[in-house]
Amino acid sequence: MKVKKQKRHRRAVRFYTACFGFREPFKVLCDGTFVYHLLANHITPADTALANILGATVKIFTTRCVLAELKSLGDSYSDSLNAAHNLITARCDHDKRKSAVACITEVIGEKNPEHFFVATQDAELRRKLQEIPGVPVIYALRNSLFLERPSGFQHQFAKIAEEERSHMNEWEYKLSKLKKKVAIEEAADASDANESNEDHMLDTRVVKANIKRDGTNVKDQVQFKRKKAKGPNPLSCKKKKTDGNKNASSEKESKIVDNTMRSRSRKRKRSRKSKNVPAATV
Repeated sequence: MKVKKQKRHRRAVRFYTACFGFREPFKVLCDGTFVYHLLANHITPADTALANILGATVKIFTTRCVLAELKSLGDSYSDSLNAAHNLITARCDHDKRKSAVACITEVIGEKNPEHFFVATQDAELRRKLQEIPGVPVIYALRNSLFLERPSGFQHQFAKIAEEERSHMNEWEYKLSKLKKKVAIEEAADASDANESNEDHMLDTRVVKANIKRDGTNVKDQVQFKRKKAKGPNPLSCKKKKTDGNKNASSEKESKIVDNTMRSRSRKRKRSRKSKNVPAATV
């Protein structure tokens, strides 16, 4: 049962936040009957109890007329009066004291611009507030708090307001129509510019294709690009020898030739000397 009550309360809070713009922290406007019931049934602290049923932090308000009414009821409501003095006082702008019902009704007005949750035990006030769009009502039953379901009138008002927001008025319709017309014209201009560019490019290609290789005026067929012969891969080729390497190699070869010539001449001289020397006597 407790889970169903929490779901019902959350559904009602979502309805008021989505359709009427209620935002956290929620503001709760209390009258004397509600404050008295909280103290009599030990539902304290009040802000925690209200935050539990609304699922968000709350600020609790009352009015000067409510305080004056509690004061006029005598000592039996002194505790309620002291507790009400600790609440935030909402502005009611009444020079002369009015009843709590009349004061709260005027503070709420026709559309509840301050987005108040009204907490009361007065059945008559609760019926009046159900006929005002966007006024959620909180009441207590023994030691439990309840958030009333949105009335059929409030659902109907929210539906009508949503339909009005979804439909455009005459000025908005004309403006959207003008914007659409301008967008169509811009798109047409852009397409014309693209077509002219394409035609110009096509003409240039035709002119190039009609140019004669031999100077005659015969039209050529579709020309394909010829593949040019590419050079060898530089990585697969040997490096060229520089002039310095050539000179060094030629010097080495000349030195080798000179050495071989010298060695040959020395051998010839030795062989001649050995022929001219007489044989040794025995």
